[in-house]
Amino acid sequence: MNGGKTYQIRTFGCQMNVHDSERLAGQLEEAGYVPAGADDAPDLVVFNTCAVRENADNKLYGTLGHLRPAKDANPDMQIAVGGCLAQKDRGEIVKRAPWVDVVFGTHNIGALPVLLERARHNAEAEVEILESLETFPSTLPARRESAYSGWVSISVGCNNTCTFCIVPSLRGKERDRRPGEVLAEVEALVAEGVLEVTLLGQNVNSYGVEFGERDAFSKLLRACGGIDGLERVRFTSPHPAAFTDDVIDAMAETSNVCPQLHMPLQSGSDRILREMRRSYRSSRFLSILDKVRDRIPDAAITTDIIVGFPGETEKDFQATLDVVREARFSSAFTFQYSRRPGTPAAELPDQLPKQVVQERYDRLVELVNEIAWDENKKLVGRKVELLVAEGEGRKDTETRRMSGRARDGRLVHFTPTGAAIEGSVRPGDVVETVVTYGAPHHLVADGDLLSHRRTRAGDNVEAGRRPRTDGVSLGLPSFGRPAPQPVATGGCGL
Repeated sequence: MNGGKTYQIRTFGCQMNVHDSERLAGQLEEAGYVPAGADDAPDLVVFNTCAVRENADNKLYGTLGHLRPAKDANPDMQIAVGGCLAQKDRGEIVKRAPWVDVVFGTHNIGALPVLLERARHNAEAEVEILESLETFPSTLPARRESAYSGWVSISVGCNNTCTFCIVPSLRGKERDRRPGEVLAEVEALVAEGVLEVTLLGQNVNSYGVEFGERDAFSKLLRACGGIDGLERVRFTSPHPAAFTDDVIDAMAETSNVCPQLHMPLQSGSDRILREMRRSYRSSRFLSILDKVRDRIPDAAITTDIIVGFPGETEKDFQATLDVVREARFSSAFTFQYSRRPGTPAAELPDQLPKQVVQERYDRLVELVNEIAWDENKKLVGRKVELLVAEGEGRKDTETRRMSGRARDGRLVHFTPTGAAIEGSVRPGDVVETVVTYGAPHHLVADGDLLSHRRTRAGDNVEAGRRPRTDGVSLGLPSFGRPAPQPVATGGCGL
């Protein structure tokens, strides 16, 4: 035990990192640490890093530099660096920032408490980077950030070889959890009051390849439909090359699977897709969207797009704009290509000038916003069910609105008024309202609420409780309702 030492975790990057940080928090609290208050100087700062974005290393080392005076003033404070950048840079981190105490990689997040103790005992930095997964993250305890929505990893790593992506070299080959473990973790979260889960993997629809079950992901979605109290199921991210009709059928036929699909396009140019080693073409991509909308007419489809990949011509870029116009995305995550050392694309000729990439990026964003706004305007007058969210609206305080997510994933700012309200509306509660305005990135519902359902998740938010789940160990493949699993002692307590 650590006598109530306080910790703070700073997370950079993707949903996988956010979920890993929940696992890190769970371990630290099991070891006796407690979360630091907003205004407190923590005894431990953990950086969970990302190596995907440009200047990720500069951001980390700059932040570490800002922490040095605090470390000099309090030598007992510890600093740990983990995640993808730690996996990549390894011992370089303590060379450039010798005041760092611990460096750990993506494959050994379970070693953090031991490494901290070892660094404290030996009075020197501990660097431990494994080349393959030592402990599946699901076997570790987790302190969940949300009382109403939870991440559940179904796999880690990736078997694809996209030329722009550094993830496979840092996260390793895909490792799949067994279905029974996934369902047991979902049921444990629901027992803690969670209403919504997001199934998480680098490529969720290749799930099952490790244990030889081709339709494992669609079976998993259907099995989630049998868990009492689980109201919403989402997943991210699929890969167009591996997306199959049985998944579309499972989405359409399982009532708690949300009408939302995030399908990364990356480029609308078939030539650029080949250079990216994305094993599909634009016609295949659009045919998937057609099938989804045929079975789920109200589905909101989002995407990822990279602008300025090496060798991209104006003709290639126009092909991307053409696909965007036809796809009618509800929103898109747009990125300017950034050269990442260690990826094949970094060595390609014809790296584009920054000003060319910026100009194309601006045109893409303008088109994406125009289409998203048109699509959102079509929803005015429609009734929506919202899972009330915590802190998603930057202007909620001044407008006296609250925010929530519709079943299709759209963000809705609503006015918490009307006779339907029981007590007060809280994050984690469920409300129904009518859309009165559509903007490019959100919807507004300014009328009185049609209904308000208080939930156990809302009770937990009001009481300041967050779910804390035990890890689920590896087992045999199975589908169907899992046997009841114990949750951590203390239930939702911090």
